[in-house]
Amino acid sequence: MHRIATLVGAALLAVTATVHAEDDKIAFPENYRATYTNYLSLDRTQNPDQVIRLFANDIAMQGPGDDGKLPYGSILVAEVYKAKLDAEGAVITSSLGQRISDKFALVAVMQREEGWGEQYPDGLRNGNWEMAAFKPDGAKADKDLNACLACHAPLTDTNFVFSYQHLLK
Repeated sequence: MHRIATLVGAALLAVTATVHAEDDKIAFPENYRATYTNYLSLDRTQNPDQVIRLFANDIAMQGPGDDGKLPYGSILVAEVYKAKLDAEGAVITSSLGQRISDKFALVAVMQREEGWGEQYPDGLRNGNWEMAAFKPDGAKADKDLNACLACHAPLTDTNFVFSYQHLLK
């Protein structure tokens, strides 16, 4: 009985170890503000207290191919900002109804390469995309990327990208 429990425990450990995003595959995209296109800035819909600025490299800006997917080599960068809060902790919005950016909190990166993402089970797999998170200074951020993978995984019709329609030609 102890042997079976040990084997089950080892199997669970192996599965858990393989579902973590391999953010070491992705390097911080130096100079992305100067070399990538800022194609969208908006209130982050999944987080009611954040603002996001989205950038894409030239490959991603070509838009999807005939298969409906962004080309391999596509890199998407999201600058995540905390929204400005009032004294009571409520989000402050502009006269246009948009959140006002405050502290630059995170740089999230999605990169699509052939053969990437195959290690993830259903529910976390994002096609051939990998994800990484960095602090604004480029250092690795301590972020649970499985939450990011799970959030994007249902987006099969838009190549796992929330802003897909903004990359269409």
